[in-house]
Amino acid sequence: MCGRFVSSSSPERIAAYFGADVTVEPLGENYNVAPTNDIYGVVADADGHREVQAFMWGLLPVWAKERKLGQKMINARAETVAQKPAFKGVFKKHRCIIPMDGFYEWAPGVDGGPVTKAGKLAKRPHFIRRVDGEPLAVAGLWSAWRDRDAGEGAPWLHTATVITTNANSTVAALHNRMPVLLPKAMWEIWLDPTNQNIDMLAGLLVPAPDDLLTLREVSTEVNNVRNKGPNLIAPI
Repeated sequence: MCGRFVSSSSPERIAAYFGADVTVEPLGENYNVAPTNDIYGVVADADGHREVQAFMWGLLPVWAKERKLGQKMINARAETVAQKPAFKGVFKKHRCIIPMDGFYEWAPGVDGGPVTKAGKLAKRPHFIRRVDGEPLAVAGLWSAWRDRDAGEGAPWLHTATVITTNANSTVAALHNRMPVLLPKAMWEIWLDPTNQNIDMLAGLLVPAPDDLLTLREVSTEVNNVRNKGPNLIAPI
């Protein structure tokens, strides 16, 4: 699962890294991105032109009746993304890359460590990033949704989800799932909306190399979604 991540790069930096144009206003630095927050996504058209756009994190299929469904659709499993009704249509032609500067996972609490208000051992958050400090190119899906109850003039809401796969050995110390990280050589194949080769696309949804990522324990302040500052990724 991927339930929190860091988005500290400007849209201009993201555009430069992914060879894209910027078509979105800055969202601001967010070191604790949570479900339903606005996030950046990189998309491409049939000619290969890439753009950085904004999406709500939590995919809403076109048939969704309520916006709150997006809270449950922040992740899509690589093993079933081509079969699940909510994802199989967008998997064919509405793929994106979600840039992250790192993400969080939690390890079990330990004796002598922090405790919750209920007196139980608190899980220990860890910040996970690339060893070289470059952004993570996370495989995602996007959709455009409109509230039917609001009438035909209602605006379209663009939403996205993160695809997860089995954890590599680095992340497995904390959790059995991790986001799918796409190497640069695969970006064009993934983003091409005309590529509907399901088997080929599914073949990209694999764990990252074991030596790509590093992790460190950070403060439990990240547990509160209201905390958004850079202090959240400081080692403890």
